[in-house]
Amino acid sequence: MKTEKSNGTLLATGAFERINHVQARLQVSGQALKNMSKTLFFEWGLLIALVGFLLGRAMILAELTPFILPFLASVFLLRRNHALIAGAALLAGTVFSYHGEIIFALIGMAIFLLLYRGAKTFLDQPGKALPYLVFGASIVTRLGLVFVTTGTISQYALMMATVEAGLSFILTMIFVQSIPLITGKRGGQALRNEEIICLIILLASVMTGTIGWALNDVVMQHSLARYLVLIFAFVGGAAIGSTVGVVTGLILSLASVASLYQMSLLAFAGLLGGLLKEGNRIGVAFGLLVGTLLIGLYGDGGGSIFATVAETGIAIALFLLTPRSWLRSIAKYIPGTVEHAQEQQQYLRKVRDATAGRVERFSSLFQTLSNSFKVQQKSDEEQHSNDVDVLLSHVTEKTCQTCMMKEKCWVQNFNQTYDSMAKMVEHIEVNGTMSDPKLQRQWRSHCRKPDQVIAAIHMETNQYRANKELKRQVQESQRLVADQLLGVSRVMGDFAKEIQKEKQPHLIQEEYMVDALRGAGMDVGHIDIYSIESGRIEIEMSVQCDHDNGEAEKIIAPMLSDLVKETIILKREEPQFYANGYSHLSFGSAQAFVMESGVAKVAKGGEWLSGDNYSMIELNSDKYAIAISDGMGNGEKAYLESSETLALLQKVLQSGIEETVAIKSVNSILSLRNTEEMFSTLDLAMIDMNDAHAKFLKIGSTPSFIKRGNRVSKVEAGNLPMGIIPEFEVEVVQEQLRDGDLLIMCSDGVLEAKRSVENREQWMKRIISEIATDDPQEVADIILERVIRSEEGNIIEDDMTIVVTQIKLHKPKWTSIPIHPKVQKQKKGRTFFKQATGT
Repeated sequence: MKTEKSNGTLLATGAFERINHVQARLQVSGQALKNMSKTLFFEWGLLIALVGFLLGRAMILAELTPFILPFLASVFLLRRNHALIAGAALLAGTVFSYHGEIIFALIGMAIFLLLYRGAKTFLDQPGKALPYLVFGASIVTRLGLVFVTTGTISQYALMMATVEAGLSFILTMIFVQSIPLITGKRGGQALRNEEIICLIILLASVMTGTIGWALNDVVMQHSLARYLVLIFAFVGGAAIGSTVGVVTGLILSLASVASLYQMSLLAFAGLLGGLLKEGNRIGVAFGLLVGTLLIGLYGDGGGSIFATVAETGIAIALFLLTPRSWLRSIAKYIPGTVEHAQEQQQYLRKVRDATAGRVERFSSLFQTLSNSFKVQQKSDEEQHSNDVDVLLSHVTEKTCQTCMMKEKCWVQNFNQTYDSMAKMVEHIEVNGTMSDPKLQRQWRSHCRKPDQVIAAIHMETNQYRANKELKRQVQESQRLVADQLLGVSRVMGDFAKEIQKEKQPHLIQEEYMVDALRGAGMDVGHIDIYSIESGRIEIEMSVQCDHDNGEAEKIIAPMLSDLVKETIILKREEPQFYANGYSHLSFGSAQAFVMESGVAKVAKGGEWLSGDNYSMIELNSDKYAIAISDGMGNGEKAYLESSETLALLQKVLQSGIEETVAIKSVNSILSLRNTEEMFSTLDLAMIDMNDAHAKFLKIGSTPSFIKRGNRVSKVEAGNLPMGIIPEFEVEVVQEQLRDGDLLIMCSDGVLEAKRSVENREQWMKRIISEIATDDPQEVADIILERVIRSEEGNIIEDDMTIVVTQIKLHKPKWTSIPIHPKVQKQKKGRTFFKQATGT
């Protein structure tokens, strides 16, 4: 049994391999055939030859051939290497035609070439004069032939020659625009309406070259014209289909007056086919069939209805056999089609990916630069041992090398000599001088030049300490630069990811929202959903609403909240933003917590300008930053210092760099820039609005206080003010805030106002705990008032700033409004939207 199973498995595997091999060969053969066809038609000029042959046979108004010279001139201008093929094909078409205009074609081509050569001599850009050259060649040739054959030129001959030359003039401009479309020399840009009509005129003109090709009563040009209408109605819809039908019918009616009713048939069929395009090919074909039956019975009578239906049947058969890839290729050039939109999206995606790729390369570059600044350091003990060895080598070079007892000390008693000198180095490094008498006695009993050696150790140790401090500063600078580069790298990496995020289609949800709001009586234009992710919902819409009564905030936002099962708030409102008077509204998810702040401040001595500054910054939609900066001293200089510190910090934080790196960067800038003793403190609190988690970074600032009910806690950290030293480690204190907490932040002038109190922080806690209200502005005002009144004379000896922030759970002002009045419909609608959003 096992053998049979294994044999069956081997047979199945071999069959699959053979199938895959056959499929691969078919794919290779298909690609080779495609490449060969492309080479044959486009590069070798077979398509030019076919079009030229049919245009050589074409005639309108029973005696005019205005297609020959425009086609030759256009090919001569655009594809000169195929001009000979085009000329030969045109002549062949005239030979096998019923109009016998080969003499006109030969002479007209020759005169055109002579005129073009003359224009090239006198004009810098003879291509711009191409229609005029064709007009001249046509009218001269036609009138010359008439004069030679009849000996005179009648008014009728002059009129018809002028009409033919005028048509040639117009067709030249049309062919110049449309020939690149059929020769594959056009890029992927969408076609303008004028270019589409030019292309249809060219194709219809080519179809007139099939006049006379018929089987019984079935005319080939009618089938081809209806096939053309089917393609464009299926690709472009009713507007394009009817336009193609009118233009094609007009050209055919000029070629043959008997085909005048074809204009109505083709236009009506294009309209019906375009309206039924949602039924795919069968729907478009059915539209053509209905249009054929109606117009055929009405316009041409019932005698030839069977021939008309047969012509339509041939067109439908050709349409059904047309490869889907051909239709998709045509649709890419028609504005408004799905294929064109996808082509545009693909182009935009390429641009976006290229931009994101460059940003990612910059991010990688900054990451590499950051790693290059991170020097691999040895362990402290190993580094210290190496440094001591180098120091002692310098000492021995200056002292022991010239001593006669060198061999005894460093060969016979190496360990004792090395240990004694190392102990002296360590002692001098710690105490600054050699003050241990025991070590001095031991060394004097061991060395013949004790004072000289001790002096050398003193000098080398001092240099070692200076070099060590310099090296530490360099390493700190390298570490700061590495952190800054890493921060920039992360920001750019996140930005690259944001660039590559695509707006996901939410057509079902958008339609459902539109229907729901319109069903509730709202005049909604359109809705765009940019994100439906929980907690990050972004919705924009155009709507006609009453702004004075807050209709968007009070009605639309609660309706959306009921739909998405999440609190939605109005983010931005732009009244009468659109030309039709509609307003632009932006809605988004509400954060779990909201911040409400109050500020009280006063300058030293009651002056107008305070050295303190504060800032409340909302970083994106997730974090809220509160900062107080106190410039050194008072007055204008302190004000400028603190305001610039906050401005720098705000810019760096808003760029997305982490707060500790941001503070180090600002400190580095300030320390490098300062030429005077001007420093500033910084008190920064970063609060996450989703979970109320807070980070405190205090740079030379006073403690902050958190009031939770009747309990007051202190938040403090020890860091020097900004700008004093280039490098320092930022101590971060983290606290979990809760609903209703009050965060009190203040400058040093507040705590230092009560000089007679030893424990000022406890004094401030008591003031805060005695305040009954929880309104942030009232709390700030009460604290400032009590601090000022705590001293005799109410003297303000320093700038004072108090910022009080209350953390609150977000409670929407308006409850959600159900969309549907009936409970059953309401539940059904909710279930549908929930399934549609995938939540």
